[in-house]
Amino acid sequence: MAKRVKTHVKKNDNVVVITGNYKGEKGKILQVFPEKSQVLIEGVRMIKKHARPTQDNPEGGIIEKEGPIHISNVRKVDA
Repeated sequence: MAKRVKTHVKKNDNVVVITGNYKGEKGKILQVFPEKSQVLIEGVRMIKKHARPTQDNPEGGIIEKEGPIHISNVRKVDA
C-alpha cells in the first residue's frame, strides 16, 4: 500500500527560499517530488548538464536547468 506524503506547497505556488545558498530567492514551483521531499523552483539553483547530441538536440552541449531544493527550505509567499 502506497503512502501519500502531505506537503505544504504545490505546483504553481509562489515561494521564497528561507535557508541555504539560495536564501531570499523567490520563484514559482515547477514540480514537486513528495517521495523525496524536494521541489523545483523556477530560476533557482540552476545547474549545468552536459548533453550529447541527439535527434531532438543535434548540437548537444551544456544545458542549464533547475535543480531540486528540499521542501523544508521553502515557504509560501502571499501573492
